[in-house]
This record gives sequence, structure tokens and C-alpha cells, in this order.
Amino acid sequence: MRRYSRIIGTGSYLPPRRLTNADLVAELGQRGIETSDEWIVERTGIRARHFAAPDVSSSDLALQAARLALQAAGLQATDIDLIIVATSTPDMVFPAAACILQNKLGANGCPAFDLQAVCSGFVYALSVADSMVRAGAANCALVVGAEVFSRILDFNDRTTCVLFGDGAGAVVLQASATPGILCSDLKADGKHVGILCVPGNVSGGQVLGDPVLKMDGQAVFKLAVGVLEQAAHAVLAKAGLKPADVDWLIPHQANIRIMQGTARRLKMGMDKMVVTLDQHGNTSAASIPLALDHAVRMGRVKPGQTLLLQAVGGGFTWGAVLLKL
Repeated sequence: MRRYSRIIGTGSYLPPRRLTNADLVAELGQRGIETSDEWIVERTGIRARHFAAPDVSSSDLALQAARLALQAAGLQATDIDLIIVATSTPDMVFPAAACILQNKLGANGCPAFDLQAVCSGFVYALSVADSMVRAGAANCALVVGAEVFSRILDFNDRTTCVLFGDGAGAVVLQASATPGILCSDLKADGKHVGILCVPGNVSGGQVLGDPVLKMDGQAVFKLAVGVLEQAAHAVLAKAGLKPADVDWLIPHQANIRIMQGTARRLKMGMDKMVVTLDQHGNTSAASIPLALDHAVRMGRVKPGQTLLLQAVGGGFTWGAVLLKL
């Protein structure tokens, strides 16, 4: 009998502090940085985002999302035998945020590790967890995307600081005799490292380089739309399906123009796309599981439907996962 993996529970969490564009514009104005709600909405589609308190870490956000996902799955933390956390903003250099989360959950003993693929992190992590479940290395995996991107933003750069937010999303993936995760396609091209990066590191107790996010927006946009279309067609071809067979497109919530461009290329209407970007901003590896959980709990995404998840991020990384919920 063939072995598959299925998502049996979802959860998400946003820190309480919500900043509308007006709130952020006021804060930036105190720094002498001029922008406006209209400027932000027109270029990004973002209207609000959430920022974590200074004493809240990625593992704290992940813990709340994980608990809700376990509750939705009807499982206890002790039922989990694999934990993967996709994050670019871990609690510390090491150990992994996944190990810290593991201890907070009380799921000690199983493998736990972080995966770093920036905004593609959740798609990468879901694919890795699926492979491990299919291979029999795990029976019940917790896959989390968690970020505190507010910590690495340059609030003197209006082209980037208005884009990102903090949050976490999680899924519980369980072994199954019927297909859930149908297929995935992951890619990366390191020659594009410079267009989206945080060029800083720790050495001798000091930060070397620049520890805030840098982005060439036009270059990212041009690359993103093309590779997202390629990834979508790749997973559909592997599954023998067409865009019309997809019930919901759940893309990385980066920029509404990128999302609209991808939908057009796939000849899919925006009514088949889950959009949370306007309220969450870009939460990097957390954006897809946040959007998925939001749509599930709203009753829009239902069991038995076919979902296409896709993301692109610094590295440059990109990929897609096709699944039946």
C-alpha cells in the first residue's frame, strides 16, 4: 500500500499590535520619512500589518499557531514526531526555533529543525515533511512558518518597511492511505542573492555588514511573476491537472500586483485566490499558512478541494505544492 501525507489541522496567530497604514505613516513621519496610505495601497495592496512586542520571539508566535493546529487536528503535542519551522527570523543563532518550540509545546524527543528559504520557506518545509512522512521517517508532522520581520526592517526606507509584518501559521501533516500532498516543485538560483537579502552577520560579538532588509523591488517583481507561473505549471503537469482543476490558489502574500499577474498568467480569476495581504502584509514564511488557516476557518476552503500553494523569496528561491485538503 502506498503511503501519503495529508493536512488534518491548521492554525495561525497574529500578534495583538495592529498597525494600519495611517499608523505607520504617522510613525514614519516622526522620522522625517514621507509616505501615505494611498501610496502604499496603490503599490502593494497592503492596508495593515501586525508587529510583535519587543519581548516576543518567532517561537512564541509559532507556539500559538501550533496549539490551534493541533486542536483542529484533535491531537496532543505528544502525538507529533517531527517539527519543522520555516523562518528567517529565529529566536537566536542557535539552537533552532523548532527546538525552542518543541520544548514550549512539550513534544520533546522527536526530530526538530529550522528551514531557511525566506518567503518560500513554508512551501519548502511542507515538501520536506511530506517526503519524510511518505518515507516512513515520520507519521505526524508539525510544519510552521513563523516570522518577526519587524526586527530586520529599515524604517528609514519607505520602499521596504511598509511591506512586512509578523505572524505565524501552522499545519499538522499526518500519514494517510489516500493522497493529500499530490506533488511539489522546488527551485533556487543563487545568482539573484543580491536583489533581496539582509547582508549582515555576527562576528566577535558584533554585527558585520548591514543587518536590515535590502530589496531591489523592480528586479524582484520581474523575476517573481515568471518563476511563480513556472512552478505552478510544473506541479500541475506532475499531477496531470490543469489550472481549471484548482479550487483555490493560495500564493505567498507579497504584493497584490505579483499575485494578480500570476493569476492572469494561469487564467485564474481573483475569486479563486485567497488574499490576506491587505490585513497581514508580507509575513514571509508565515504568509501561506496564515492565509490557508484564515480561509479554512472562514469556511471558504473546504475538505476535498484542490489547493495550489506557491511562493518566491530571497535566495532566490521559489516553489509550489499541489494538494487535496
